[in-house]
Amino acid sequence: MKQQHSIFSFSMLLLSICYINTFAQSPTAAPAQAPAVIVAQPPVATPTQAAAPHGITNVTKILEKAGHFTIFIRLLRSTQEENHLFSALNDSSSGLTIFAPSDSAFSELKSGTLNTLSDGDKSELVKFHVVPTFLSTSQFQTVSNPLGTWAGTGSRLPLNVTSYPNSVNITTGLTNTSLSGTVYTDNQLAIYKIEKVLLPKDIFASKAPAPAPVAPAPEKPTKAVPAGNVESPVAPVDISSAVTFMHNNVVGSLVTVAAAMFAFTVEGF
Repeated sequence: MKQQHSIFSFSMLLLSICYINTFAQSPTAAPAQAPAVIVAQPPVATPTQAAAPHGITNVTKILEKAGHFTIFIRLLRSTQEENHLFSALNDSSSGLTIFAPSDSAFSELKSGTLNTLSDGDKSELVKFHVVPTFLSTSQFQTVSNPLGTWAGTGSRLPLNVTSYPNSVNITTGLTNTSLSGTVYTDNQLAIYKIEKVLLPKDIFASKAPAPAPVAPAPEKPTKAVPAGNVESPVAPVDISSAVTFMHNNVVGSLVTVAAAMFAFTVEGF
């Protein structure tokens, strides 16, 4: 009995020792994990929220930011050329050059000039300010005249540039002006400020006022004749009776002469 009790006590002692060793060798409890951070995803843009493609230049936004181009911007929008510019800058590899007239340039036009133009003429006027290639200021020195524009080319649409050391002059046959500053430039678009509207002959030459008619030369006044020197009109004289009388006398005389000569002849025989 004592022996069995001793074996049981020994067994319990071994179990206690094994439990203590196992607990001592167990790994340190891992630190508590921080709560996961949930990052909110931005909402997917709807079609109306979609931004313009990266790299496409908005001409009207540039002009609005620069200021003093209100009338030119209005023309770009009313003629739909604003959309034409956007498409060209997106699709063209040659770029664009725009001569942008300031508000003061339009103020120099005769009052009501723009109102007299048809929609087609307004569109042509805007296109006449756009060159379908990118031109830096240094390239004006070598460019060939006349420049082609969106409005076309030819004798009715001439646009010539002349480069000087400190200026660039532009002529259309009706307008003579110079670049007054650079509004915007990159490797695709150049916008230059001008202080006069470029008037194409195709629109404005035919609208020039006709020359005033030449007044007839005044008639030379007739010199007055003194009353004493004025001859009174002579009344026509009827001479028919006198002619008849003379005719009768002549005939009578001839008859008398003939009778005398006949009598003289008879007596001679």
